[in-house]
Amino acid sequence: MSLLALAGTNSATGGYDITNSLKFEPDNTEYLTRTPSSAGNEKTWTWSGWIKYTEPTLSPQTIFAGGTDSGSYGAINFRIDAGQLELNTASVGLRTATQKFRDPSAWYHFVVAMDTTQSTADDRIKIYVNGSQITDFSVFNNPPQNTDTGVNANELQTISRRSNANDRYFAGYMAEAHLIDGQALAPTDFGEFDTDTGIWKPKAYVGSYGTNGYYLKFDDSSSLGTDSSGNGNNFTLNNITSADQATDTPTNNFATTNPLYKYGSETFTTEGATVVTKNANGWVSPQSTICPASGKWYMEFKFNAVDSRVVGAAPIGGTLWNSATHYGGTVGSDSVGYADTGYLYVNDSGINPVYGPAYDNSNIIAVALDMDNGYIYWAKDNTWINTADPVAGSGGYALPAGLVEHAIGASVYQQAKQSFANFGGYTTISISSAASDANGYGTFEYAPPSGYYALCTKNLEEFG
Repeated sequence: MSLLALAGTNSATGGYDITNSLKFEPDNTEYLTRTPSSAGNEKTWTWSGWIKYTEPTLSPQTIFAGGTDSGSYGAINFRIDAGQLELNTASVGLRTATQKFRDPSAWYHFVVAMDTTQSTADDRIKIYVNGSQITDFSVFNNPPQNTDTGVNANELQTISRRSNANDRYFAGYMAEAHLIDGQALAPTDFGEFDTDTGIWKPKAYVGSYGTNGYYLKFDDSSSLGTDSSGNGNNFTLNNITSADQATDTPTNNFATTNPLYKYGSETFTTEGATVVTKNANGWVSPQSTICPASGKWYMEFKFNAVDSRVVGAAPIGGTLWNSATHYGGTVGSDSVGYADTGYLYVNDSGINPVYGPAYDNSNIIAVALDMDNGYIYWAKDNTWINTADPVAGSGGYALPAGLVEHAIGASVYQQAKQSFANFGGYTTISISSAASDANGYGTFEYAPPSGYYALCTKNLEEFG
């Protein structure tokens, strides 16, 4: 299988397990807020969290912030800007990492440890990613010794926007958010390297939290701002509902639509990289971030309006549809797709008409991809096209001979039209049945066929 920057993505199945994350969408101004009743330790604190950010072209994006005072250190803001991590105050840039973190398929673990009591100025701020300390910065400034910061102040504390301004929202998923009031900790308090794979993975934090510390697990869909530290430092939800809870986590990373590859212009990806929207007419061919070379996989797609639509598979970097030719984009691109007309499109060689019934924006189109035997199956509202049976291996369409690893996606053409993907970890498609695969992974409208699984790292370790 192919997964962007696998080293940045935890896929270990043993040990500590994270069951939920929270999806944030800037278009919906989704964020969390809390104002402590009293100040904690503003000099010494640690923030730790797992981040999968899904709109890398949107900058800057705030991860967490604290304080509203416009003084030099009265508001601290930790953010991503064009892939670079930045720690800023209202008027002073403290750190900008030279290294860039722009992989939308990866879960990153970020730790910021602040201790302005340190006599050595360079030791007052430490930033870690996936267990390693960042030491190369394009901006490097230190706060004066014993400076109070906005974090832990008796002022607004935020997640997914600045605390001193209502802007710079985060786009993506967040899991395991900790704030430790009064201690500057190492990343090994929250994670460890897997002894078999060498991949950085989460572990349970067992220390204390201090007065204003918190632990956000996002595991209670009815109360997503609940603090699980024991402090009761709960956050207020702003434009966030139970529908924003996800099962895409650092310990089970699900496929999403890849926002870095969207054949076609004027296209943007939102809602945790599950919604693709056209800004102008022209074919767009989104692809999945995980591209399996073996195993049997299930996913669902839907559309927002009547349009020209195709659901299918294409090689990594290939296209599902090219407006100048036909499905596939380039000759020999080994692509295949089921169109809303009921036609089947194969490569650039033309069409095989009346493969199945037509569909529209009221229907859910499912894909069962058998990479072990080289077949693809489509279902319209849980009825398999061409009287196919993915379990028995009958009635499917043989994938092109050049197939090695294939991405899955849904193409749209017209301006303002959207495709909605559901790989099981999060979706905006309305789900009434909440069906999962045989391993209990994924949330789908229809049950995956026996032997077919959600496209996530735990299943890939077993079947991929």
